[in-house]
Amino acid sequence: MPTAIISDVHGNAEALQAVLADIRQRGVKRIISLGDIIGYGPDPLLCVDLIRENCDWSLMGNHDFGVLYEPTNFNPGAESAAFWTREALDAEPDDEARRKRYEFLGKLRVRVVERTPGPGDRLHVLCVHGSPRRPINEYIFPDDVQSAPDKLATVFERVTRTCFVGHTHVPGVFTDEPDFYPPGELTDQTYNFMDTEKAIINVGSVGQPRDLDPRASYVIAYYPGEDALASPSGDKPKLGSMGGVQFVRVAYDIEACAKKIKAIPQLSDWLADRLFEGR
Repeated sequence: MPTAIISDVHGNAEALQAVLADIRQRGVKRIISLGDIIGYGPDPLLCVDLIRENCDWSLMGNHDFGVLYEPTNFNPGAESAAFWTREALDAEPDDEARRKRYEFLGKLRVRVVERTPGPGDRLHVLCVHGSPRRPINEYIFPDDVQSAPDKLATVFERVTRTCFVGHTHVPGVFTDEPDFYPPGELTDQTYNFMDTEKAIINVGSVGQPRDLDPRASYVIAYYPGEDALASPSGDKPKLGSMGGVQFVRVAYDIEACAKKIKAIPQLSDWLADRLFEGR
């Protein structure tokens, strides 16, 4: 069964609802989330409910952690957003609804390992929000390929075969060469799993892309024996024998989300403006 992998919703309900609709339209039945459900955006309650109702499971991101506990090392805008998000969760008048949201957030895991079909551990899949060595907070940047190869080597030591991450909001594939391939450099926006290399796949951000493309980003993962699904336009990704990952972009109503952000004094207008530019 193909799996849609989403991350970094950041309280952007317009983007999340558009992505969920796209996933349903493609016929994907299984969804997982890599964290940062909340923080920055104007609809934390709705986003928590949508993730809880539609995803098999979700990880904890640094903003989820910051809202629940303490926004350590956040910049002023992110810190203010975290405190406002906590206030919004607390202000829920329905005791049961408030309890269920906090219970869900409090049980988010920091790492999940899934063993997909195949001999041994060749398709051992690790899922974290940040990085394999620091699951909540460490960033893996595309520039690390050139500027920090030793860091990447250490990170890849903790990857058996394949790892999915979010956190930077920049989609693409890291390999243990090391190399980084943005989706636009991949045939059909698709990366095929290979026996000969390890891969860390950043799924991008649903609610706050930062690769200069304002559309919501997510991926569909296919494992051996799973048939490729057609896009709304009828196209199908070309998969190898071991399966692969298809990057997907979805347009959504940015203006609606931006207006909500600007109507909340505790949220910086910059959080709205950046949505239009994907940065």
